[in-house]
Amino acid sequence: MKNQLLLVALVLCQFLVAQTGTIKGIVLDKQSEVPLMGATIELLDQAIDAGVVTNEDGRFTITDVPTGRQKVRVSYIGYESLTLPNIEVTTGKDVALTIMLLESFNQLDEIVVTTNTNKDRANNKLATVSARQFGVEEVTRFSGGRSDVGRLAANFAGVSSPDDSRNDIVVRGNSPTGLLWRVEGIPVPNPNHFSTVGTTGGPVSAVNPNTLKNSDFLTSAFASEYGNALGGVFDLGIRKGNVDDHEFSGQVGIFTGIEANAEGPLGKKDGSFLVAARYSLIGLIGAGAGGTAATPNYSDLTYNIDFGRGNLGRISLFGMLGNSDIDFLGDSIDEGDLFAAEDEDTFVKSGFGVLGIKHQLPIGDNSYLRTIVATSYSSNEFTANRYFDLDTPEERRILFTESEDSESRLSFSTLFNSKLSNKATLRFGALIENFNVELATRDRNEQPDNDGDGDPDLFTFLSVDENFALLQPYIQTQIRLTEKLTFDAGIHSQYSSLNEQFVIEPRAALNFQLAPNHKVNFGYGLHHQNVPFPLLFLNEEVNGSLVQTNRNLDFVRSNHYVLGYDVKLGNDWRGKIEVYNQEIDNAAVESSSSSYSSLTEGANFGFSNDKVSLVNTGTGFNRGIEFTLEKFFSNNYYGLLTGSFFESKYEGSDGVERNSPFNNGYVINALAGREFPFGNQKNKTIFVDSRISFAGGRYFTPVDLPASQQVGFEVLQDDLAFSQQYDGYFRWDFKIGLKINSRNKKQSHRFYVDLQNVTANENVFVQRFNRLTNQVDQVNQIGFFPDFGYKFQF
Repeated sequence: MKNQLLLVALVLCQFLVAQTGTIKGIVLDKQSEVPLMGATIELLDQAIDAGVVTNEDGRFTITDVPTGRQKVRVSYIGYESLTLPNIEVTTGKDVALTIMLLESFNQLDEIVVTTNTNKDRANNKLATVSARQFGVEEVTRFSGGRSDVGRLAANFAGVSSPDDSRNDIVVRGNSPTGLLWRVEGIPVPNPNHFSTVGTTGGPVSAVNPNTLKNSDFLTSAFASEYGNALGGVFDLGIRKGNVDDHEFSGQVGIFTGIEANAEGPLGKKDGSFLVAARYSLIGLIGAGAGGTAATPNYSDLTYNIDFGRGNLGRISLFGMLGNSDIDFLGDSIDEGDLFAAEDEDTFVKSGFGVLGIKHQLPIGDNSYLRTIVATSYSSNEFTANRYFDLDTPEERRILFTESEDSESRLSFSTLFNSKLSNKATLRFGALIENFNVELATRDRNEQPDNDGDGDPDLFTFLSVDENFALLQPYIQTQIRLTEKLTFDAGIHSQYSSLNEQFVIEPRAALNFQLAPNHKVNFGYGLHHQNVPFPLLFLNEEVNGSLVQTNRNLDFVRSNHYVLGYDVKLGNDWRGKIEVYNQEIDNAAVESSSSSYSSLTEGANFGFSNDKVSLVNTGTGFNRGIEFTLEKFFSNNYYGLLTGSFFESKYEGSDGVERNSPFNNGYVINALAGREFPFGNQKNKTIFVDSRISFAGGRYFTPVDLPASQQVGFEVLQDDLAFSQQYDGYFRWDFKIGLKINSRNKKQSHRFYVDLQNVTANENVFVQRFNRLTNQVDQVNQIGFFPDFGYKFQF
């Protein structure tokens, strides 16, 4: 009987033991990134406030932290202190923080306490306008997001992505081709599965959000270190692994697939490793998803190996690798398929990768030199076999389209950063990229039958094996003119060996703190970007020979102007308004009068293959106003309301001002979520999240039906380019889930069900000519679609 009572007592003790986790991290000087020894980190809102002090490496660890949402305050004599709310502590994984403190303007000993969450500020301290940071929790929290960083950005003001099939990002009316992707400071090709060369989006992201540290998203007037982009910048960083303990996690989801992660310490000098791998779940079970009955197969691998401190500085190896393939067989394709046709068998393969080595060397007490060498690639293979006289005795199949494209880069980046004083920071560096582009495309579409075999000829549109270099040196500085006024200025330059063009781009930003809760900012930037490769190297038949008549096109040029106002409405609330104007010239247009402009590319999966002998005389503009009202996560709930109202126009060589295909006019997103902790120790949480999106329909060029019926393929009314608009877009997503922290082990569980497009609203995908019915059909986007996920951390 005594043994039984003892057993009952032990079980009861397990239920009464408070569930705890660990918060750890490093505290750095924001200007120099030098570790701060002796900084104080306090755990707030507890019965007894706990605190620790950073060691000589700037590191700290707080153990026995109750699970749930916690708040810490970080302070250091002579620095502005920082309060970080909404830190989610679980039993399954340690929380790792990188905290940047700013030295006080007047170098006083007293502490200036701020409670800003800093989510509205970029990690890059010199990116001070039209920029914000995001973390892994945001990527995985929002309903309808599919754990995709691209779809996360669609919730931010100034971003439009009303497309259920792809995560293309339209920033302030710019084509998705104007977006720059960076990984660990290196520009990379399109990091998506099923991508095509020259594009920046895809159906499924190859970026694993569980491997990301807090990263930046920029929409205008970028800082001087960013180049070769017109529309926006995704600046991603891969986090380091746990430097103290080994941790593991497993995950499964419809779109994210089956995932396994491992991380832990490496060596005895503060080193670590992180490895994560994913494989398509729907590929394993043989199901279709995302608007097609075909089965997509995809996998990716991400790693970051940090060798820790050394006499030669800190060295790390990082990488992302992804592969994907899908077969669309005509006899199993539905007429409403978003990607395929019933009279074609198409086969698609794609690959993406970046492998790099990163070295950071401290120089003196206030400076560092960061050098990165990396190689990256993107590849795509597309083959289409078309059936003629389908379902008749004369049925036959021929090779209709064959494309094999690849882009590889060898990149070298070096950056020197120096804290000149508590009021001034200097940064300069250079990026050198060597491109190898191999493009081979043969297609029968819209071709004559010159050889008389009864079929359109197979014309070689692209046959390229080209090497060239892009050099981008830059310099920038940030000066705190007064305690309330900060000035950023710099120069970015760009040189291409392909056409020997060299440009200089001034950049500037001014931030003024009107009052403790009110701030205004102004930014300007001149930006250039090369014309996408599939246009640049197109073949034109001249005197019986194939000539690349676009290869000497100049960079497209854009002037960005932005004026913003930020207001802090409370400890956890903020509002923001930005007005912007972007003037574009040097766009590629046809030499004869037409409605075409390179600014319209990116509206479809591929590029025009008949736009040759282009000239740089096209213009365009993007203008608008954006609103953000944000309630950062606290008191178990959050909210985000964003609105963008804009105009996007362009002129082709005919001089007529037209809507661009990205001129939705408005985009409104409303998101909200709440958590409901329960259990004796509040170690379980039910969470709900909802998202509602409205957007104006995209403009499109109507089909010339009689002409299409006569020739058997789609003919557009180019004189009416982008004169008609699809109906507006509406979608409501709802997510519900459960989080469980283990009572006596370092384990946690997370389940969710994400109901996407709850109302099954029929949003228009495209109106296109159906060559089988000789009619114009409307194809709608994905209807109601349930997603689910489970994650186990230990």
